[in-house]
Amino acid sequence: MSGAWTEEPDAEPDPRRWWGLWTIALAQLMVVLDGTIVNIALPSAQRDLGMSDGDRQWVITAYALAFGGLLLLGGRISDLVGRRRTFVIGLIGFAAASAFGGAATTPAMLFGARALQGVFAAVLAPSALSLLTTTFTDPRERGRAFGIYGTLSASGAAIGFIVGGLLTEYLTWRWCLYVNVPVAVLGVVGALTLLHDRHARAGTRLDVPGVLLGCGGLVAIVAGFGEAEPRGWTDPLVPALFAAGTALLAVFVWWQTKAAVPLLPLRVLKDRTRLGCYLTMALAVIGMFGMFLFMTYYLQTVLGYSPVRTGLAFLPMTASILTGSTQISARLIHRVPPRALMVPGMLLAATGMLFLTRMTVHSEYATDILPALVLMGLGMGLTFMPVFSTSTAGVAPEDSGVASAMLNTSQQVGGSIGTALLNTVATSSGSAYVAARLGEAHRPADLTAQGTVHGYTVAISCAAAIMLLASLSAGLLVTARPPRPYAATDAPDAPVPESVG
Repeated sequence: MSGAWTEEPDAEPDPRRWWGLWTIALAQLMVVLDGTIVNIALPSAQRDLGMSDGDRQWVITAYALAFGGLLLLGGRISDLVGRRRTFVIGLIGFAAASAFGGAATTPAMLFGARALQGVFAAVLAPSALSLLTTTFTDPRERGRAFGIYGTLSASGAAIGFIVGGLLTEYLTWRWCLYVNVPVAVLGVVGALTLLHDRHARAGTRLDVPGVLLGCGGLVAIVAGFGEAEPRGWTDPLVPALFAAGTALLAVFVWWQTKAAVPLLPLRVLKDRTRLGCYLTMALAVIGMFGMFLFMTYYLQTVLGYSPVRTGLAFLPMTASILTGSTQISARLIHRVPPRALMVPGMLLAATGMLFLTRMTVHSEYATDILPALVLMGLGMGLTFMPVFSTSTAGVAPEDSGVASAMLNTSQQVGGSIGTALLNTVATSSGSAYVAARLGEAHRPADLTAQGTVHGYTVAISCAAAIMLLASLSAGLLVTARPPRPYAATDAPDAPVPESVG
């Protein structure tokens, strides 16, 4: 269906809904932040626990694998048993897993704790987004609420670098995990006192074959990208995981047309605008996560920044995301079509990426890095807020959890793809650059650093191209009109359109 979507608000909006928003946003920030907070702490943890170079990547991959692979299951569980209940369970479980990881004495304990964090994040994240969707139904309020939520989701990775650097430099790497415990306690208290659930479907059967097929396929795909980085793309295990994941997902789609109570009702994906939002999110995150990875290593290993200084270098981008989300997108979302924000947002982000391709071993932060980060921040702020708001609008209440999970799945799978794919591009390009100049009579003394930076710029060029694809997908697929407030003249029993496009 094409046209504007409307939502009928409750007769009496919850007076505590804005306090509840901060509880939801705090939980989302914790989940997103934990995808990167351990990155800067990883060298210290590796030395402390005696991890091998081959195994250290599992500190990152174990979290992404469990999180990305189980999101659909977490979203459907939140629909079936109640969103506030799963929100609280997710917070408690995440805190326990974080405490377990902070106390780890062996690499296996840390890997297991990170996997458990991913499991509970897969329950927590879709519950948080669906609670936000059902709490804010007026389009103007929804715009402001999703602006805040989108800002935290988009900037959480950068904030993770800042917090990780501070905790590692002034305390120990273990506090990168322990810090989740007090945050989760605050979230539980806020959830029990400020949030309530309007829709629950306790007692409905879960689609067990769909769980096994869908989650198994996603786990295989995410694992394939995780293994591609240390093993290489030609290792037999990598294509085998991709083939298995693709086959499982194909069977999963077929099964969803037959299941009485499907894990992922295909009606959620049949909407053109919603599908465009999912695709735009995945492509944007592929480019964004690759940029975070390269810029972190560039600032520390090439420019010699400390962990804290590296984290602080991302602050302007975080401020730009906040500006783009809350001061631009949130003010315009009810006046212009969502793609009128998403398309220029991705073009701005791509421009910032292209600006970074000019960096060298001797680049200056203020003139060569800062402008690019500001452009990317504004672009992501313009894009992510309408993506979050539009992709969850008009969804039947019983599907809001799984629709939210699909958006989070797009983020996690996109992040895994971006990290593995672009890191492989950077490594191979950098190695080729160095090899081509080893025989030169007057090769530069900093050839290795030059090769590293060359690899980064090639990979960032690829990331910019992916951002342009995100802009194209938003322009072609996201056809929704601006949301309009529910009018008194609307028939009270008129059905809310399923489609947002």
